[in-house]
Parts: sequence; C-alpha cells; structure tokens
Amino acid sequence: MSEKEAHIYAIPLGRVWNLPPYKRAPKAIRTIREFVQKHLKTKEVKISPEVSEHVWSRGIKKPPRSVKVSVEKDEDGVATVSLAK
Repeated sequence: MSEKEAHIYAIPLGRVWNLPPYKRAPKAIRTIREFVQKHLKTKEVKISPEVSEHVWSRGIKKPPRSVKVSVEKDEDGVATVSLAK
C-alpha cells in the first residue's frame, strides 16, 4: 500500500432532509463519517474544518443535498476528509 490513497466521493445527504430541521446539519456530519467508514473500512475518520463549514454554511436547517469530498487514508488506517477541488 502506498503512503496515502486519495479517493473522491460525492456523498448524498438527501436522507438528512427527512429529519426535523434542527437535527439536519449534525446528522449530515455523522452521515459523512459513516459513509467514509463504510467505503474505506476504517474506524477513525477526521473531518476537516472546511467540510464542516461547508455543511453548516446555510445553518442547521438547510445542509447541502450532497457534498463532494476527497478522502485520504494513511498507513495507520486514519481517513482524512477534505473538500474536493
């Protein structure tokens, strides 16, 4: 395995909109974490502040419907999530 493997994902967050308005943005962050854990088979996920700011940019009630992220997994099994360029 190389030093870091970079993956780009478009994570759908549409299911978050089925929740009450004041639970949407926190659930969106949890959904991103669960998506990365499932697809990269890792337990530890670090979400960068820029991803969090993007999800929270329109407030707690209106997170984005999807977010495009770049995920890097190092040799220790730690996945780092950042916004895709």
